[in-house]
Amino acid sequence: MTDQIIWLNAPGDVTQFHVEEHHPSEAPGNGELKIRHQAIGTNFLDVYHRKGIYPMPSYPAVIGAEAAGIVEDVGPGVSLFQKGDRVAYGGPPVGAYRSTRNIAAERAIKLPDAVSAKTAASSLLKGMTAYMLLKKTYNVRAGTQVLIHAAAGGLGSILVRWARSLDATVIGTVGSAEKAELAASYGADHLIVGRGADIVADVKRLTNGLGVDVAYDGIGGDTLLKSIRSVRPFGMAVTIGQAAGAIPPVPVEELRPGKALCHPSIMAWCADIGQYREAALAAVGAMETGIVSQIGAEYRLADVAKAHEEMESGRSAGSILLIP
Repeated sequence: MTDQIIWLNAPGDVTQFHVEEHHPSEAPGNGELKIRHQAIGTNFLDVYHRKGIYPMPSYPAVIGAEAAGIVEDVGPGVSLFQKGDRVAYGGPPVGAYRSTRNIAAERAIKLPDAVSAKTAASSLLKGMTAYMLLKKTYNVRAGTQVLIHAAAGGLGSILVRWARSLDATVIGTVGSAEKAELAASYGADHLIVGRGADIVADVKRLTNGLGVDVAYDGIGGDTLLKSIRSVRPFGMAVTIGQAAGAIPPVPVEELRPGKALCHPSIMAWCADIGQYREAALAAVGAMETGIVSQIGAEYRLADVAKAHEEMESGRSAGSILLIP
């Protein structure tokens, strides 16, 4: 049998993608499963890999950090899975942009009947990230005041829903009235609308001049400084991406009096198999309660370039899927 596979020839723009239609399919090795993908999730991490911001060890390479599908074959030494099981996976090692994939069985998570392959592929890695951010990076609980940027996006929507399930107060930022309506439907208590909004002033107004306990910033650029200034004394700003561009140097004086700045990585954190399974199982459990990312668009796997262009444009609210 053969697979469709998407190669990244070298770091760069979407023209560096190459579609191979008939790549030889290999049997799973010891301790591995072969998964026939039904849906592949995309994340801004994929854009960083494509551009070489996070370079691959060698090229050509296959990127992609999450997918869901059916177990097609079981390698030697695997006892907890069988052909036909519905599974998903996320995190390292990357390589999901293909129709089938062999992965270590310990990285596969069985899906409950209530969670579809598309939901899992759109929400697993983001849900794992949300778990890390809300429970490990900063312990969000009842009464915590949280600032979430891009609150209508894939990760943002899960963060909003999960934080509200913990009885936190959520202030979200969005780029348009349409996205504000979506973020409100996810449970955001307050919304700051428009790219030109005075985020710091609005946060201070909504928190009686104090600032939020924790701010989650995946925007980057000059937004991180605004996030730091929106945090209360001895609160925390968390930088988790740079969708708007590289982050300029932040003067250490901006952390007075006692603010913390954290830069966690879900890929580094879940390289440990125990931490990975903890986060993945928590994410799947959250999906069962409706804490999911809205699917903003679907593309054929061969149309990966169009999917990346839409992801970078910021037009889509929610996650973008690739369908083999």
